[in-house]
Amino acid sequence: MIKEPFKLQESVMFIERWNSLNRKIVAGFSTRNGGFSKKPFDSMNLGLHVNDTREDVIRNREKLSEMIGAPLHTWICAEQIHGDKIAKVSKEDKGKGSTQMETAIKGVDGLYTRDQNTFLFSAYADCVPLYFFAISAEDIIGVAHAGWRGTAANIGGKMIEKWISDENIAVEDIVVGIGPSIGKCCYVVDDYVMEQMDKNLEGALTNKIYEKVSDGQYRLDLKAANYEMIRKSGILSEHIEISNYCTSCSSDLFFSHRKSQGKTGRMLSFIGMKDGGSGFVS
Repeated sequence: MIKEPFKLQESVMFIERWNSLNRKIVAGFSTRNGGFSKKPFDSMNLGLHVNDTREDVIRNREKLSEMIGAPLHTWICAEQIHGDKIAKVSKEDKGKGSTQMETAIKGVDGLYTRDQNTFLFSAYADCVPLYFFAISAEDIIGVAHAGWRGTAANIGGKMIEKWISDENIAVEDIVVGIGPSIGKCCYVVDDYVMEQMDKNLEGALTNKIYEKVSDGQYRLDLKAANYEMIRKSGILSEHIEISNYCTSCSSDLFFSHRKSQGKTGRMLSFIGMKDGGSGFVS
């Protein structure tokens, strides 16, 4: 088993090694613990769209903002429609989606920015969080939400292509994190899902990614699928961090949509760049 890159500090996980690669970067993943929500959203539910009380969700988001040093007015959130669209955002977008779903960046599952003191967020309860930054003179960070549809559509690869073509980032400078999500151990899908994965993965669909368990039923490893497509995009293997955590197995730490049959809360992925000070001040 690979070394776990996400390290738990109180009720939040951080990608530990990224801070040593770039002191400005703060990236990680929330857990389900340490908040104010009642069952079945207990307790650090950060999703505004799951029928939890808005007051509790905002209290939880304010607590997370304190733990990671990012006030709510520095947040930018994606709408998330299980697609492959990516938006470049800037400091002018700060605050969008932080306290209201209606103001989130519409129609996208990926966000990236070059601006400091700007935090990017997306919500999860089994899907794969993807994180990006470049080890280069130019600051750039990104986050993408990859469920099976986003994975099959190669949203991770599309983020990388966008950085190379639109932002002139060298592929060898790009670093990628693959966060906690449902594992192959707990994720069984049908023929339709596998057909979509096979069609879009273009030969990357191997027994490392799935195994057949019965007629029309397959165990699918979404993290491995994202890894294979990210490698095909030219990212160096030593520049990819992969979490070992399964959100369904580790229900003491994470919300799991599948394990809870849809009645559950949401964690948030986050990534931001400090301006060199001890925290976010603008």
